[in-house]
Amino acid sequence: MIKDNRMIYPPIPELTENYRHNRYELVIAVAKGAHKVTGEYLSMRANAERMIAEEKVDKPMLSLIDPEYRDQKAIRIAISRLHEGRYRMESTPAEAEPKED
Repeated sequence: MIKDNRMIYPPIPELTENYRHNRYELVIAVAKGAHKVTGEYLSMRANAERMIAEEKVDKPMLSLIDPEYRDQKAIRIAISRLHEGRYRMESTPAEAEPKED
């Protein structure tokens, strides 16, 4: 992954599929993805703590957690997964306004 001097990588047009989705949808998708990533991390951590408490392993807790989760923030992981296609955004059609007779 080659980074450029932009603050956000990948750039917003790439994440929104050339503006097929708007920024609001992008923010919601990334937030939901980050929430999922946090849940996965907490599950891994609980499993590691249980293994240590039951003395099944002789390693420090950090070595039992996937480096992706350990070394990056949930938002960064969610953005990467969205960019890689592991997560995707789905547009919901706008609700039709009621018709007047």
